[in-house]
Amino acid sequence: MASLLRDEMISGKLYVGQTLGEIDIAERLQASRNTVREALRQLLCEGLVDYKRNKGATVKILARKDVSDIFTVRKTLELQASQSDHPIEEHLLLAMEDALNKVEIAVEQDNWTEVATNSLRFHQSIVGILASNRINTFFASIIAQLRLLFACAPDEKYFQQPWVEKDREIFTHLKNGNRQAATACLSKYLEDSEQRLLNLFN
Repeated sequence: MASLLRDEMISGKLYVGQTLGEIDIAERLQASRNTVREALRQLLCEGLVDYKRNKGATVKILARKDVSDIFTVRKTLELQASQSDHPIEEHLLLAMEDALNKVEIAVEQDNWTEVATNSLRFHQSIVGILASNRINTFFASIIAQLRLLFACAPDEKYFQQPWVEKDREIFTHLKNGNRQAATACLSKYLEDSEQRLLNLFN
């Protein structure tokens, strides 16, 4: 249940500040209220949900201070993955390419929420190179927090457009086995993306 709600945050179906009513979620996802309550508690621990007495749970509104913390995690895990000696399994390359193809379709449709969602899926697959289920689970929470930060952008197209070609460039290097070039591109990407998000809070 927690993973379903987390995925809805990543896809933009749940938005910052949205009330997360136990009854509504239980009916929509055909689950018990106890199951929903436990999921919300888990998401609270992951920093994705706020809880206020007498008001219940809401999707967390992140702040400027969260940006650098999230990107410290991204740089640590994504760069470690891109420059590691772990072979990139075929299913990860396929997942990366599928995500980027969906990005390009979304660009043509001017659907920038979908662009953001699939770009995040691409970066999840990069971390997947490390072949650690625990890291994958942890990073899914980080990606969901990042999606909530994207909601701060008044113009999602303006924010997302610069990364479309850069994601494809990173993928091309990874697919061709050029880990050094991929890491260099990814490092610059993460620095620029962090700064762009920080600028939203100025």
